[in-house]
Amino acid sequence: MSKSFLRSAITEALPDLPDVSKDILEETLQSLGVETHDDFQFVKEEDLLSALRPIQARKLVAAWSLKCPTQESGASSLTASPGPSTSMVSLSPVSTSSSSSCQSASGRFPDSFMIPWGQFPEALMQALERGRRPNPSMRKEMVRIVVREMMKVTTSLSKKNATDVARKLVAKYPKSLQDVIEGDIIGTGYGSLVKQIQNRIENVKRPTTPKIKKRTSHDSDTDEIPPEKRAAIQDTYGCIRWHVKFLPLGETAESQQQKKEELKKLFSQNEESPGPLKMLMKSTFYSQRQDVNQGKDMKYLLENWPYWFHEIGMIVHFNELTGVDLKETLLKNVEHKGERLLHFMKTVAVNKSKRFYQAATKLQMMRGEHSGYTQVTEMVLLLLAYFDERDDVMFHYVEDTCLAGEVVMDRVPLTPTIVVCGQSCYSSRRMMLSVDQVIVNENISSFISSLCMMFGSYYCFNIHYPTALAATLEFLQRCFFSINPERGTKVERTNSTRLHVNPRVLTLIQDLSDHEWRAI
Repeated sequence: MSKSFLRSAITEALPDLPDVSKDILEETLQSLGVETHDDFQFVKEEDLLSALRPIQARKLVAAWSLKCPTQESGASSLTASPGPSTSMVSLSPVSTSSSSSCQSASGRFPDSFMIPWGQFPEALMQALERGRRPNPSMRKEMVRIVVREMMKVTTSLSKKNATDVARKLVAKYPKSLQDVIEGDIIGTGYGSLVKQIQNRIENVKRPTTPKIKKRTSHDSDTDEIPPEKRAAIQDTYGCIRWHVKFLPLGETAESQQQKKEELKKLFSQNEESPGPLKMLMKSTFYSQRQDVNQGKDMKYLLENWPYWFHEIGMIVHFNELTGVDLKETLLKNVEHKGERLLHFMKTVAVNKSKRFYQAATKLQMMRGEHSGYTQVTEMVLLLLAYFDERDDVMFHYVEDTCLAGEVVMDRVPLTPTIVVCGQSCYSSRRMMLSVDQVIVNENISSFISSLCMMFGSYYCFNIHYPTALAATLEFLQRCFFSINPERGTKVERTNSTRLHVNPRVLTLIQDLSDHEWRAI
């Protein structure tokens, strides 16, 4: 039976059903063993409740029953048959229950697991049906009920089982349960629910799990990719043109070299006309990727592609690499989300953690009377404090009159770092950018430009996020630079398993989503 057979039958009966719900229903029908049109007569309403709402399930069963011979007439003809047929009918219920018990005993979790909608509190169902986000306590209660029913089937639950159940929940009630900020779906849209379900499963199982026994997991940030290939996957994370195989049409190695030399000549003449520079940077993107992917060091890249390390050149390269306009995307997202993030930090987050309250108070004192700082400056510093991550890995402070040659590079991190000329980001009027302990730009006039270039360098030059900034950079990446891969990670490899979306980022996204709805 082909998938198109099921899809057409579903679409004919429920034409307005969203595609994601059709996919889930298709999988449910396949797991039930539906193989022909005649099989539809044996499908019952309760078989579909894991994929559909009760009314939708009734509509579907009613539509199919009109087109198929009735189940009763089929059963009566079988009962009237002599001998073997009668015994087959009498044995079929025993066979069904036997297979169900075998499933539990063998530790397998069925694809047809039904979400226990009927057990959810009325207030929760009202919120879900009306497209409102349930408050945190309702959401926790929903997870407790779902996990309790999952554990009744089998205690051997995997991340895949949690993911499948979370996907079904979100598919049915996306407005209430999806991971979104200001309309932007974060990752798969159900990452935070997967995390909650997994945490609940672990909490339920904890008393029976020996403390000295470490859980083994086959889920990793790159799933079944061999270890030797993971570095390349982390390098290509978020990119759409990481490795360009062919020269652009009409280009040759000689023409690429000529354009490279022309760019170097224009740089020596302090040329700043955006038109020609953008065109030349875009047309030599192939050669730039070849150099960086072949492992050319930072000094070589700086010497041969000087505009790449200035805002105009990096924006062009980043756009070709990821499909995202580096600065424009940040500014647009700050306009839509920045105020809500700051409001959450200053009214909710400060009351949840004494440590964060103290850090936020200190930042407020540092800000003082400085009027030149931007909303973005405050946002980034608060995010670092919220995640309790090291600002000295993102920023290196020097005297406000310090020149590039006077920076003690041994004290600067290897990863892309904003060198702040002054006592704080609030007061500084000039910044520099360091990559691989090389000052690649010694005169950046705004915090926003320095942030864009620091962030862009991770992607342009195949650099992984340091673990000391993992949450802050991923939050900026997903919510403000709109780079939202469903799989993989940009964080440097460690011995610990990493999820596709940082759990701390998911928690903040969920809290912000709840705050957004409460503030309406």
